[in-house]
Amino acid sequence: MATYPTDDQDFKNASAGLVSRMDNCIIHSDTDESVVIWDNQTYESFINDDATCPKEVDPSLFRQSQLCVKQGLFEIIKDKIYQVRGLDISNMTFVETIDSNGVVVIDPLTSIETAKKAIELYQGYRKDKKILAMIYTHSHADHFGGGNAVVEASGGTQEHPYDGTLQDIYAPADFLDHAVSENVYAGVAMGRRAVYMYGESLEKSPTGQVGTGLGMATSTGASSLIPPTISISKTGHKRKIDGLDIVFQVTPGTEAPSEMNFHFPQYNALCMAENATHTLHNLQTLRGALVRDARVWSRYLDEAIVLFADKSDVLFASHHWPTFKSDGGNEIIEFLSGQRDLYAYLHNETLRQINNGQVGIEIAETFQMPSSLESIWSTKGYYGSISHNVKAIYDRYMGWFDGNPAHLWEHPPVAIAKRYVFCMGGIENVIKLARENYINVSSPDYRFAATLLSHAVFSDQSNLEAKTELANVFTKLGYGSENATWRNFYLCGAKELLGPIQPAMNAMNTASWMALSIEQLLDSMAIRINGPLAIANNTKSFKIEVMLSDVPMSDARTNTDTSGWHINFSNAVMTDHEITYSDTVNTDVDFTVWVTHQQFVDLVIGNRVDFEGLKTEGDEEVWGLLFGLLDMGKPGFAIVTPEA
Repeated sequence: MATYPTDDQDFKNASAGLVSRMDNCIIHSDTDESVVIWDNQTYESFINDDATCPKEVDPSLFRQSQLCVKQGLFEIIKDKIYQVRGLDISNMTFVETIDSNGVVVIDPLTSIETAKKAIELYQGYRKDKKILAMIYTHSHADHFGGGNAVVEASGGTQEHPYDGTLQDIYAPADFLDHAVSENVYAGVAMGRRAVYMYGESLEKSPTGQVGTGLGMATSTGASSLIPPTISISKTGHKRKIDGLDIVFQVTPGTEAPSEMNFHFPQYNALCMAENATHTLHNLQTLRGALVRDARVWSRYLDEAIVLFADKSDVLFASHHWPTFKSDGGNEIIEFLSGQRDLYAYLHNETLRQINNGQVGIEIAETFQMPSSLESIWSTKGYYGSISHNVKAIYDRYMGWFDGNPAHLWEHPPVAIAKRYVFCMGGIENVIKLARENYINVSSPDYRFAATLLSHAVFSDQSNLEAKTELANVFTKLGYGSENATWRNFYLCGAKELLGPIQPAMNAMNTASWMALSIEQLLDSMAIRINGPLAIANNTKSFKIEVMLSDVPMSDARTNTDTSGWHINFSNAVMTDHEITYSDTVNTDVDFTVWVTHQQFVDLVIGNRVDFEGLKTEGDEEVWGLLFGLLDMGKPGFAIVTPEA
């Protein structure tokens, strides 16, 4: 049985310093006023400090949402640091400079529209502050997507960001590469699963979506990607912005592959990015991603304690509320130490049990945190969970296979479901077994009921009785989940069993495509080649060369030539490598085109469908042959039923 603290310090910290808020926190799209891209108001109608936890929501999760739902402009340090919370899943922070009336903006939210409202809240209270710099803490879209709003507020434009007061944008090393690369490879699949993880298809209600544990939801407005001008690659690196000193700590491979914490010594204030929040975070997010390194994460938290903790009176982050140091207190060290030990214990204990022969699912089932950690609110699994994080650690070190040869060559879901259903006497009997033995009993086992009924659905997805019963089981599991993302997965699954599928939104806009390296851009084509179609069509081998007049060679430090790329298609697969730009044609190539970076992006994403006005040599039809093999993916694929 989980233990829960009794203190209310989080509520005091989350409410401290409120100076203004949106009266009706609903934000509309800039391009279509009828479209709501952020709605905190509906949450506030049933989640607030005075509300009673609904019976359909886990009380611990409801408490977390009561804290996350608070919106407005908060004064962290008077006349120095302000933070807007509750206008997106993430926070936007404003740190005022010293030599003049300047301000540094940290993390401009997910959407341009929400970022605009955040800036309006700040500027309405702190008038005449000039935006001098912007900092991206890390490479996830909810921390850079609204950047164009900051640019415009400074007097610049997306095309010319520095025509106003904005001087520089700071980001951790390799930021641009990681900011977009995730969407290149498995972006369609990740986006579809994100619909489940964030409960995007659910109503905001006690029986629906009540938050994500990290914030209430992700806004759905327009996004931007303004490239940074200054890359931070070394811990201890110091910068001065209009008299304001900043000391950086780079933390690659923690919550994001490119991330950094930083300290403001003149203000005794520490920004922990998304490395220390008021929840157990994900080591492997349920929407899908590479497994994060709990060992490295813990070590960087320890380093932050050594570097900054005793020099800080307040700690704030890219999500949630600040932690304040009281007179004579150790709140910041205690908070960071709890987070450090949380990830370290997960890592070390999981590996200990792995080396004693346990597999991931077995370790997760019995894993027990020390009571000293379990009794801290900020270690609770509202966003990440002990269960799926332990399995992630197992996967990182051991891979998908548990070593049992019975699991080495299993049938896929539909085939195995049909066999199980046959062995259990048919689909009607499977439903009966689930009801009589695992659902309608004094101590229900909804987990195994879900397993049985999922087999029934995958054996015959036209069986409405099986789908209805499984939807009911998913709903019960969702209502009982302390973890917000588990709740959202269960409830989205229940909804889609009985209704339409909600496809994922396209996460890539033109700015995102332009931010890709040419290698990544070509990768985006190569992974979309429909190999079986090429085989069936007996597609011939061919070679294409692309000459890019405004893209330097990748090793620009030693080679100042502009870039070209050689594309080879053979054996139903596309490969490529960089070459030096040339005005002459390689006679061994079927087609050559000379383009700018923008023109090539337009060709790849289909904004340009012909070569009019471009210099070409050879057979243009070869490009059409390649493009005709591209599979754009299916953003609305099935999850809880078989894919048709």
